[in-house]
Amino acid sequence: MSSRPTYHRNEKLLTVLPKYPGNKMIGREYCNGEELYEPSFANVFRWKFLTENPQKAEKKADTWAPAVVDCTEFLRSDTDGLVWLGHASFVLRVGGVTLLTDPVLFSSFGLQRRHPLPCRPEDLTNIDYLLLSHGHRDHLDEASVKLLARQNPQMQVLTALSMAPLLRGMAPTLAVQEAGWWQQYDLGPEAPLEIFYLPASHWHRRGVFDLNKVLWGSFLIRMPGGSTLYFAGDTSLAGHFEAIEKQFGPLDIVLMPIGAYKPPFMMEMSHTNPHEAAKATNIVRAGHVVPMHYGTFDLSDEPASEPLRLLEEIAAGGMLRAELHAPAVGEVMPWQEWL
Repeated sequence: MSSRPTYHRNEKLLTVLPKYPGNKMIGREYCNGEELYEPSFANVFRWKFLTENPQKAEKKADTWAPAVVDCTEFLRSDTDGLVWLGHASFVLRVGGVTLLTDPVLFSSFGLQRRHPLPCRPEDLTNIDYLLLSHGHRDHLDEASVKLLARQNPQMQVLTALSMAPLLRGMAPTLAVQEAGWWQQYDLGPEAPLEIFYLPASHWHRRGVFDLNKVLWGSFLIRMPGGSTLYFAGDTSLAGHFEAIEKQFGPLDIVLMPIGAYKPPFMMEMSHTNPHEAAKATNIVRAGHVVPMHYGTFDLSDEPASEPLRLLEEIAAGGMLRAELHAPAVGEVMPWQEWL
């Protein structure tokens, strides 16, 4: 592999960060910012076979799962609102425009849902924009993409550099727009929203030979009137939060991951724990935070109820400056009333 870096972006899109050269690549791999990060199979082996989870009994006894309420009526309406479908999947409606993030609508091998979906998958229609932050299987599910493509022929996919070939292998007719970090998607002159693809501290792999060959990131949505909603994607705590605050802050609403953080030697470069999530939320000066990436799938060693419990304790202790909203799955959050 050549060690000489190259820099990539979508030359058809606006880059909003001054003098940003594009996403750095070494060979065929995207870097995690400036550094090439390659998760180690040795750490996976250490986690699965050489390390005893000190919370094993506690985790086994912890059967907590998020409450679920039906959101079908909201989906069939044109009412503005924000609904958590579980994990990192949200439906956001703004001025009649409907967006869906990282949908994983079904259980699959290694990813068994711990709670039901708050609607039938068939009810996810009239989706205008599908936002896919990255290619990990708990964020990009082939069966879900195929179903959504059939049900939403008008839907546009907004995603990362090098994602289009992967998606078109799932649903060839999808309209896909790729962006690098700090780029604004082209939604047309009449669009009521602005959507930006922003950094995250993570990595990519779906198979044996595709390590870091697709970019990963986060999204910022600027709504009519200038209010902002930030979807942090999958990320560890890193310097991109300061950079995002400098460019766009303070942010109004943040959807922040809080789960899948134990053991730290395996997870700390991929995910934020509740304390790190609170720190990141404070860094971007968020007014409101909705936690995600917990409770739906069993991905790590912490007990199911621990992430939200810790975040609530952090908030109660005054260490989270944003207002915390921890909804039931399917509960309609009136985001417009928070602003």
